[in-house]
Amino acid sequence: MPTYTPPTEDIQFVLQDVLGSSSADIPGYDELEPDFTAAVLDEAGKISAELLAPLNATGDAEGCSFDNGVVRTPKGYPEAYEQVRQGGWIGLDADPDYGGQGMPYLLHTAVGEMFVSANMAFNMYWGLTHGAISAIQVHGSEEQKALYLPRMIDGTWSGTMNLTEPQCGTDLGLIRTRAEPQDDGTYRITGTKIWISAGEHDLTENIVHLVLARIPGGPEGTKGISLFIVPKFLPDADGKPGQRNGVACAGLEHKMGLHSNATCVMSYDGATGFLVGEAHKGMRAMFTMMNEARLGVGLQGYAQGVVAYQNALAWAQERLQGRALGAPANPGGPADSIMVHPDVRRNLMHQKSFVEGARAFTFWGAQLIDRAHRGGDARAEALISLLTPVIKGFLTDKGFETTVLAQQTLGGTGFTRAAGIEQFVRDARITMIYEGTNGIQSLDLVGRKLPQDGGRAIMAFFDIIKGFIKENEGDAALKAEFLDPLEAASKDLQAAAMYFMEQGMTSPANALAGSYDFMHLFGHVCLGYMWARMARASRAALADGRGNPAFHEAKLVTGRYYMLRQLPATALHLARITSGAETVMALAPEDF
Repeated sequence: MPTYTPPTEDIQFVLQDVLGSSSADIPGYDELEPDFTAAVLDEAGKISAELLAPLNATGDAEGCSFDNGVVRTPKGYPEAYEQVRQGGWIGLDADPDYGGQGMPYLLHTAVGEMFVSANMAFNMYWGLTHGAISAIQVHGSEEQKALYLPRMIDGTWSGTMNLTEPQCGTDLGLIRTRAEPQDDGTYRITGTKIWISAGEHDLTENIVHLVLARIPGGPEGTKGISLFIVPKFLPDADGKPGQRNGVACAGLEHKMGLHSNATCVMSYDGATGFLVGEAHKGMRAMFTMMNEARLGVGLQGYAQGVVAYQNALAWAQERLQGRALGAPANPGGPADSIMVHPDVRRNLMHQKSFVEGARAFTFWGAQLIDRAHRGGDARAEALISLLTPVIKGFLTDKGFETTVLAQQTLGGTGFTRAAGIEQFVRDARITMIYEGTNGIQSLDLVGRKLPQDGGRAIMAFFDIIKGFIKENEGDAALKAEFLDPLEAASKDLQAAAMYFMEQGMTSPANALAGSYDFMHLFGHVCLGYMWARMARASRAALADGRGNPAFHEAKLVTGRYYMLRQLPATALHLARITSGAETVMALAPEDF
């Protein structure tokens, strides 16, 4: 049975030493004092390790049951959900005017990592509610906010997002679900939605579905899509669940992973819906939820890598197999631990350097969101918009790769269900697919985000990298080990961006053929930047005699590994990008 240990020291290091949260000039960040964040992380860590993690394997084995429209979650899930709900964790960063605690999104993200590592499928029951809350908060009417937000924030009601239909996934312009206007201002929603996470379950007294549908007579394509609130039970005059609405679960999907999260086919048969925002402006409202979900999925990707790495490391430290080169490391035993073998060390260093860099990158993204939303910083808003497909695409690709490397560390045992790591592999795989496949993320990055506003956001990113290098170039050791590799990688990114600018108008296929490599090149530069920031923080802590010296020395060693063994991949990605589309598109479709 796998275990999970909350990495509170690592999380606190990023929050305080790297990002300087308690001293950041962002409204509300003055509350993020080290003692306060440590207390929150410790409590969330206990819930993760003692409540959620033990349910992960059992929930995976049992799965959800479906009987005549009723979905039941695995044993222990309702009780665990109620404990999380009563602890106020669902509304940690939600608006206090509606019952939330008003904490920064950064703290929500830090806590979320532990919950996801402990039990990703279970966390999704309230993770999607968070996105639905955000969509209603930004685009809903005052009446809608007053009715739905307090109940969703306290977790007595949950939320979903309903986009995909049998005939359309990425191309939402093909949606057929209808919304017929009624005399009382409501709409009758009719259609079928598929792959709806937490679409039906037994954890909350009501489920609030956010549904994309077409009002007859509206424009074709995505310009004619509207967003509707369609509750499972229609609230009565007192705001309590009343009459059952015309929405039902028609079945559960049987998936590779996430067995304990109910992925539903939802049938809408003249269900009563309430328009959110303006008619035919549903995509704008839904993207509020989708963009948040994409950041959350990026977190899911590396968080599965975190728990997989922990279990791979524990195995490697205890597994006796073979002997070290030269003198045995365990002369009194039958063999040495596999930790003595260079290839096992490479494998583990690959995992460790990724998950720690990914954590810092994701937290930095969360801080940019707080800076944009709490501080009204347009530059931060543009930057996180640019980085969102990188966080989602790169971190999930590499997060899945990390779970596979962890599985490989166990050898044949890793392929067995009893070891538990195969579940992390299965659960992580979906992160590369849902909320927009990673191929779509790369196209969004290159085709839309990169040229937006004349490339202002990417130029701001380059300015950040250049400024950091210039600010710290007086530290000779930091420069040689971290700044010089970062500068070389950022030049590869600049060259790739320049290539796209040159090719974008005349040969767009050349740009799009290199989009996936660009997403990965960009991701490596971001992690290189975060490792340089972490190295600076650890060097300062060692110089000042703060913290655990072994912790900071290990950070520096791990960072050097990333800069020397992973960051040089930027050159490979650049070579692929500049090769253009000729070889990609040369083979005729019938010749494949």
